[in-house]
Amino acid sequence: MPPLTVLLASVLKPIDEPRMTGKFAATLLERPGVQVHVAGQGTQGGWGPGTGAAGGRLHTHAIFQGSRLGLGRLGAQWRYWRLLRRVRPDVVIVHAPELLPLTLLWQALGPRRRFIYDIQENFALNIRTQRVYGPWVGRVLAGALRRVETLAAGRAAGLVLAEASYADELPFLNRAPGRVAVLENKYQPAPGEALPRAARPLPGPQAQLRLLFSGTLSELSGVREAVALAGALHAARPGGAHLTVIGFCQQPALLQWLTETAAAHREWLALEGGAWPVPHVAVVAAIKRAHLGLLAYRPHPSSERCQPTKLFEYLAHGLPLLVPPNPLWVAAVRAHGAGLVVDFTDPAGAAATVLGALAAGPAFYPQGPPASALWASEAKKLWSLLNLS
Repeated sequence: MPPLTVLLASVLKPIDEPRMTGKFAATLLERPGVQVHVAGQGTQGGWGPGTGAAGGRLHTHAIFQGSRLGLGRLGAQWRYWRLLRRVRPDVVIVHAPELLPLTLLWQALGPRRRFIYDIQENFALNIRTQRVYGPWVGRVLAGALRRVETLAAGRAAGLVLAEASYADELPFLNRAPGRVAVLENKYQPAPGEALPRAARPLPGPQAQLRLLFSGTLSELSGVREAVALAGALHAARPGGAHLTVIGFCQQPALLQWLTETAAAHREWLALEGGAWPVPHVAVVAAIKRAHLGLLAYRPHPSSERCQPTKLFEYLAHGLPLLVPPNPLWVAAVRAHGAGLVVDFTDPAGAAATVLGALAAGPAFYPQGPPASALWASEAKKLWSLLNLS
């Protein structure tokens, strides 16, 4: 294939983010003629660009650091524009809607410039319903964002949906007929990583039960409910239980509560990350140490029809799950014998459900971890969207 330079860009996502780098970039680097540049939030290592894997064909650029509500967001726009002019990509894959205006300008200023918009969330819905902004500000922001997305849909070489449900939720998709593909957040193993072929053994009642809550730490993701369930299980089991909470928290009050609670209950609760993004390799290591993974999301329009990334991560590693009675997640768990349905709003009742099931000796993953949880099927769609399959 002819040489191809691709820029993958976000602002708040770290440059080693699993979807942007671990999946999209890794897929593109499978072809020898492709140079990949990844731009995003800098890690604790600093600002500078780097060159890493794939024989020097992967280049990273930190265009943002600091608080999401700070002026650094404006600086990220300037650094992104300079990167576009310096790298001169053939294709840009935009992973953040705030980069769409400059991407549209870049496309308009030169011939044969293509971009793909990766829609990881129904952003306008989230702004309206998650109450981060006041009602009036939220409506204005959601409306402006939807107008930019509608314009981008008409000019993009392709649109990528991280969730199949977005096909019914996003009205601007009709501006891109035949150029829309669903690429779910399935698990991409790290180079050389060997995935298990069977479920891991669970500890007996006298041994400690290791629980895991990974990913975004927020009120809506249910981290408070996960901590409450862990406390109930620790008190009820002879061998106790231990919960590892690992991820990034952008809500100061919640972060303070998590930090203080972990300090007060070191025997059964540990917090990793919290104030800073956690490398994905650390999350995978925590998955491999755990006995049960918790999906404790509160019911909310922004998540009720989505398949969380950690659902695929836990399935791929054969980690049994505890899920709330969301029909979509219940169906996935039951299809693979992958876990239990519990009521996270009732910690004592949920703990009793877990202890009763473990005493009965359930055989999780009777057919082994499902191959359908892996990214390989989605990678083929990406090549097709780029017309390089």
